[in-house]
Amino acid sequence: MPLDLPDYGPGTQAPVPREAAVWEHAAEALKQQEPVVLLCVLHSQGSSPGRQGFKMSVTRTGMAGSIGGGMMEHKLVELTRAHFLQPNAAPEIRRQVHRRDEPADRSGMICSGEQTVLLLPLQATHRPVLAEILRRLRTAQRGQLHLSSAGLYLTDTPAPTAFQPGPQWHYTEPLGFRQHVTIVGGGHVSLALARILATLDFGITVLEERAELNTFVGNPYAHQRRTVRYEALAPAVTEGLDQFVVLMTFGYRTDYVALKQLLHHQLGYLGVLGSQAKIADMWATLRTEGVAEATLARIHAPVGVPIHSRTPEEIAISIAAELVLVRNGNPG
Repeated sequence: MPLDLPDYGPGTQAPVPREAAVWEHAAEALKQQEPVVLLCVLHSQGSSPGRQGFKMSVTRTGMAGSIGGGMMEHKLVELTRAHFLQPNAAPEIRRQVHRRDEPADRSGMICSGEQTVLLLPLQATHRPVLAEILRRLRTAQRGQLHLSSAGLYLTDTPAPTAFQPGPQWHYTEPLGFRQHVTIVGGGHVSLALARILATLDFGITVLEERAELNTFVGNPYAHQRRTVRYEALAPAVTEGLDQFVVLMTFGYRTDYVALKQLLHHQLGYLGVLGSQAKIADMWATLRTEGVAEATLARIHAPVGVPIHSRTPEEIAISIAAELVLVRNGNPG
């Protein structure tokens, strides 16, 4: 990025991943020498209320986070307090099946699906690891969390979430936000979208060409606010299936310039804000330039789910809903 273009850094309200509250609760309990247990969903399938990676921490008088809620969570919290907060309690993995007719491991819920939950008593020796987890979550530094029969530890290189069952069980997941949204354009809809995404466990970057735009400079929700020239956008956008990009610059020309920069980026999501007429005209131009139909078909345009949105906030809700839909495995 050219040195004359400002980088405004993170906003004052840039969110940390939701699970940070779990680790903070656990770390404080260990600091106070209070027994605490980490509950983590190692595996889930079907209509399970607790998804892989959901976590909570439980002490005798408090808790943080969730492993899915309902009767299942209530029973496991009571079990934790009755048995796993005792001195020298050993870790245990429990299968929870959400079906009434299941012969064993019934959770008390009937929503179908199942989940595998780890109950891991934390020890004073875990305090340095928890401190490092929190440091990385708060500073958006990536890493890899490992929970295993050998203990709790971190490594530096992120990798996909995975669970290996058995006597030498091992669970691993990347630290921090699973998906990152880059909003190209820093206007009113961008600010509204960043505000909503801050509640949905997305990392947030806003890129803008106009260095002094008030809704860009004053956006408190983004983890990164960087000024870029749209004709040099490609190097500023990280590739990867965990990377989502939404284009919403101040006009047709700049949207077109930005889109041309990213047509061949490998992304989990690429969308363009605009009317049906604007998108149709842009697509016609791209076709005359030889852009393949398969390339255009990968782009979400007009961006967002159709809810007849009018205000920046309504538009932002429609876009956020589409991003969640894609994140949860239904690209539409």
